[in-house]
Amino acid sequence: MSDSLERLYQAVIAARDLDPATSRTARLFQRGPAKMAKKLAEEAIEVVIDAVNGKTDAVVRESADLLYNLTVLWAAAGVKPEDVWREMERREEMLGIAEKLPKSAVKAPKGIAKAALAKVVPAKALPKAVTPPAVRRRIVALEGRSLRKRH
Repeated sequence: MSDSLERLYQAVIAARDLDPATSRTARLFQRGPAKMAKKLAEEAIEVVIDAVNGKTDAVVRESADLLYNLTVLWAAAGVKPEDVWREMERREEMLGIAEKLPKSAVKAPKGIAKAALAKVVPAKALPKAVTPPAVRRRIVALEGRSLRKRH
């Protein structure tokens, strides 16, 4: 799968400078990140609606559209698939592959200065430290004031 996304990413990069009159990808790049984000959100909603309605074939088709639009947004943001794979590996080491990283464990990726990250993520949203997997608990911090166990 990662090979397919890598090929898609390379094709998106190659298509971004084509004629916007004939290339949907070039048109998205011309319209900018806000339009790209809107298209990504629309596709995500379509996947959700089709999944809720039990339309498996539609979920497959809309998921392909979702991945395409995500890849376009990655390219516009300067994110490469290998950047995402590294983050996936980091999360797997912390929580296992089938768990989502809690918001309290946000950590700047290697190569991104804290000052640059602070422009996007407020300092109070950054963790003091990440709990090692052996001690990890399913706890959600509510704005740093109180803790409650997630059920």
